[in-house]
This record gives sequence, structure tokens and C-alpha cells, in this order.
Amino acid sequence: MSMKITDDCVCCGSCIDECDINHAISEGDPIYVIDPAKCTECAEAGGEPKCAPVCATEAIVKA
Repeated sequence: MSMKITDDCVCCGSCIDECDINHAISEGDPIYVIDPAKCTECAEAGGEPKCAPVCATEAIVKA
């Protein structure tokens, strides 16, 4: 499974800094995007996504 970014994204960049395991998040147009082939929901770091808790607009959800 992977996470996805909704249209509520304001492109603040907080999630990119947190995605330091697989580097699955990148700048898209007009919002940031998560590559589902790279996103493991941070299974390597205990299984809790690191990106979602830092999202100020709660735009990161399970896909």
C-alpha cells in the first residue's frame, strides 16, 4: 500500500523532508505527488508513515 496527496496540498514542503527513506514524494503540478512504486508507508521505520503527521492541511492519506 502507499500514501497519496489530495488536492488540499499547499506545497509547503514539509512532507518531502520527512520522506527520507524511499524519497517517494516530489513536486508535481499543481500539488506534490507520492510515487506509489516507492512508498512503503515507512515500513522500514516501524510502519507508521512519517509524512502524514507533518502535513498541516492533512492532505496525505492512505491510497
